[in-house]
Amino acid sequence: MTRPFRFGVNMVTPASGADWSKRCERAEELGYDVILVPDHLGMVAPFPALVAAAEATERPRLGTFVLNTGFWKPALLAREIATTDALTDGRLEVGLGAGYVAEEHERAGLPFPSPGERVGHLARTVEVLADLLGDESHVPRSTQRPRPPLLIGGNGDRVLRLAAEHADIVAFTGAKAETGAMTALSADELDGRVAAYHGFAAGRETPAELNVLLQLVAVTTDRAAAVRPLLPYLPGATEEELLKVPLLAVGTTREIADQLRHQRERYGFSYLTVLDPYMEALGPVIEELRGT
Repeated sequence: MTRPFRFGVNMVTPASGADWSKRCERAEELGYDVILVPDHLGMVAPFPALVAAAEATERPRLGTFVLNTGFWKPALLAREIATTDALTDGRLEVGLGAGYVAEEHERAGLPFPSPGERVGHLARTVEVLADLLGDESHVPRSTQRPRPPLLIGGNGDRVLRLAAEHADIVAFTGAKAETGAMTALSADELDGRVAAYHGFAAGRETPAELNVLLQLVAVTTDRAAAVRPLLPYLPGATEEELLKVPLLAVGTTREIADQLRHQRERYGFSYLTVLDPYMEALGPVIEELRGT
């Protein structure tokens, strides 16, 4: 079964109250299905920003993309989730990740554990949230029962196993950390990560929705020129190879729409997220793809 497309915009740019409301209203006008916020220092605080987004809109769902569980104690996070779900009338989707930016932990006065320890804390957080939010005696109580939909984001085997067991939505990170920097995955590398997830999820009765974050949306007739500045992020790649990277949506509106249809067929990515600087650029593509 082919899932219909869903589109999310990750609001990474801080704004005043009035401007935030206008941008959320514009996202709704453009057809976005989900308004998302990240969890990084220097960006908006996730939960109050989502409540404000709910006040400004009627249709879109609201989500975290994604919470750094290293910043959160599970019981305190359960309170935030339940409160926000109630205040947004059950529109919340909870995205969780293990965290990856050491400098943010240092600025917050928090330890930055090893990758294995961070994934372990993510797994414990998922389990505790399920117990607390699913408990009918837990106060505050979320509107969605037993909990809001859960998205888990990452690429490594342990995270994908966790997502296969618990997540309603799986967000594939289209990049990997190498020597302190993030490097884009090639199309073949992403094939391997998606295949690994499907192996872990082979016993699921209900398939999860699959998501990817588009790092660039450029509506243009000169595709090569649009990606040329990004060549350092995929060392050794040619412009032609870079144009095949699933994180980049480049071309005319029709070409981008065809690319996203092809990627849904190849990888299963039906839920597509963009960063807010590209919110307007994807608008015509959403209109082209709506209902397909």
